[in-house]
Amino acid sequence: MKIEAIVDCNTILGEGPLWDVAEQRLYWIDSYGQKIFRATATGGEVESWDVPQKIGSMALRKDGGAILSLADGFYLFDFATGASTLIGTVERAGPNIRINDGKVDKRGRYVSGSMDITEASADGKLYSVGTDLSIREIDDGIVVSNGPCWSPDGSIFYFADSRSRAIWAYDYDLATGNVANKRRFALFGEEDGLPDGATVDAEGYVWSAGVYKSKLHRFAPDGSLDRTIDMPIVCVTSVMFGGPDLDTLYVTSMKTAPVPGVVETGPLAGSLFAITGLGIRGLPETRFAG
Repeated sequence: MKIEAIVDCNTILGEGPLWDVAEQRLYWIDSYGQKIFRATATGGEVESWDVPQKIGSMALRKDGGAILSLADGFYLFDFATGASTLIGTVERAGPNIRINDGKVDKRGRYVSGSMDITEASADGKLYSVGTDLSIREIDDGIVVSNGPCWSPDGSIFYFADSRSRAIWAYDYDLATGNVANKRRFALFGEEDGLPDGATVDAEGYVWSAGVYKSKLHRFAPDGSLDRTIDMPIVCVTSVMFGGPDLDTLYVTSMKTAPVPGVVETGPLAGSLFAITGLGIRGLPETRFAG
């Protein structure tokens, strides 16, 4: 196994690595820097685009461009012009609530949750954006929405509320996009960090970034811990398999921790990392069908 910093992008809050099979390119974001990045599998040909608000996540669209979770709602993004077009805002309990992590289900819906940036109140919600661009709420009572991903067959939805220290599993109805039977999948201990961005590999195992504790964790489908990887930075934020053979694990990180008492140090903070030699493959990401 080899861990390498491949892009010195210096992200304030790097998040959301996204490998696109069709383009053979990796995308990621700087939430607080309000940027989208794109690069080759090895970190070359880096491009970036500015967005008008803090960005929680993005997904590519089937017909081109992207869908974005910006602070106040969901937007369509045009890479050619850099324009963001509002799909719809969401009702927020106050100015400290913004939309955060999101991914696309097997039927092309975009599922994304909101969070309290002070990480104090449970005023966050989980939303589903349909292929008709309709927005509906599918869960609530969330402090920090993170790590949405699905089992390989799409029947189980995994989702972390970081401040609960837990990854939760739901039964997921692919026909309707509804969730049910919420139960705790995995609980993080004090030395595991907090569950942040996540992905599911081809074997159905869940990978989660243990932010603030330099950890990446892999959980078996029954929720048991399979392995832990120690990273050379404190604030690892999200993970995604990509590369030509889907066997490189990309990891984002943050330069500045928003939580009091957590200090990131070292020249690698904010970099994009690639882990090779794991002998594990990921799954292609579905594009948003709206």
